[in-house]
Amino acid sequence: MIRFNLRCELAHEFEAWFRSGEDFENQRGKGLVTCPQCNSHAVEKALMAPSVSTGRKRETVAFANEEKQKQLVKEMQELARKMRENSDYVGTRFAEEARKMHFGEIENRSIYGETSFEEAKNLIDDGIGIVPLPPLPEEQN
Repeated sequence: MIRFNLRCELAHEFEAWFRSGEDFENQRGKGLVTCPQCNSHAVEKALMAPSVSTGRKRETVAFANEEKQKQLVKEMQELARKMRENSDYVGTRFAEEARKMHFGEIENRSIYGETSFEEAKNLIDDGIGIVPLPPLPEEQN
């Protein structure tokens, strides 16, 4: 078994064990590797240092902000739920609908949906305000 230090697109770092590097890549490719804090599937290996046995007893290191991170994720998820409840789901037509509203072709309303990273960047570059919503755990199952 190999322990990998992993990092998601939101810079959350965590550890996971795999039989091999190939096993990690296979599972990641199938969408089975997710960030435990935000459920993002955009996960990559982080820099790692090999574990060297020195014979000394290891000190236990506590993560001082672990509870704060959990609370922040919970608040982000609640905000995303509220935004979804008060918006229209447009699916993969998100970028198209956002552009139509921006240029006055259709009435403005709150919408949410999916778009590629590149298309989201293009919307922002065109001056169209968008906010990415974190994935909810129930959407990942």
